[in-house]
Amino acid sequence: MSLSLNAPTRLGLIVPSSNTTMETELPEMFARRTHLTPDERFTFHSSRMRMQHVSAEALLQMDRDSNRCAVELADAQCDAMAYACLVAIMSQGAGAHIDAEDRLTKVAREEGCSAPVLSSAGALLRGLAALGARRISMVTPYVPELSQKVRDYIEDAGVEVVDMVSLGVADNCAVGRLDPVNLPEIAAGLTRTGCDAVVLSACVQMPSLAAIPEAEARLGLPVLSAATATTYDLLTALGRSTVVPDAGHLLSHAFAANTPRSGERRGKGDK
Repeated sequence: MSLSLNAPTRLGLIVPSSNTTMETELPEMFARRTHLTPDERFTFHSSRMRMQHVSAEALLQMDRDSNRCAVELADAQCDAMAYACLVAIMSQGAGAHIDAEDRLTKVAREEGCSAPVLSSAGALLRGLAALGARRISMVTPYVPELSQKVRDYIEDAGVEVVDMVSLGVADNCAVGRLDPVNLPEIAAGLTRTGCDAVVLSACVQMPSLAAIPEAEARLGLPVLSAATATTYDLLTALGRSTVVPDAGHLLSHAFAANTPRSGERRGKGDK
């Protein structure tokens, strides 16, 4: 049996068991590309790590399953993988995304899979670096203690967080049910003096894609999320155009036109 020359690109997602948003927003963004590149096809394949409540202890316990997930996605011979839980990595301290990406890449290689492995934590830092953003404000759904860990992590990477709203939701399923229609108003209340960008959702579980165009128009700044940054990073890792309609400046034609294209990944969001 011969293989199809037009086989779809397989994207593997390592997700918390209670995450529902990553598997809706990412496929939506990749589907929008078919209007621009109709020959492209993408399929999504997930492996889950058990987690219901967002606490430091639960996140650390969940992360222990990530190697197993990488093995399972390697069995599917995915073309790229993303570890889709930002706070699980950022709560482990500065530079943890580098170790996580290297570790999971090694696991995949040992199983005969050559897919690049990235993380939403690293992707957000790389997205900010691509935008040249050195000062940001952001919205998180987390309890204040975890939001502070995310803030510290981003600032350790050389990006000043001017202001932050922490919504204080610990139930991860409840995070996935937050209404994105509220986000532009929440973001409008942030201090943005001297900011280069606004992170509308520093979490791949909090829905935000639908609100990004309105937030950008209202705030007059580039607006991104952990999910849009992950999409940008996956497309970059695959050597593809990074254009996705109506997904914010990072994924826009205008930004892509002024960004050198490369099939190689940038640095891992390092300082």
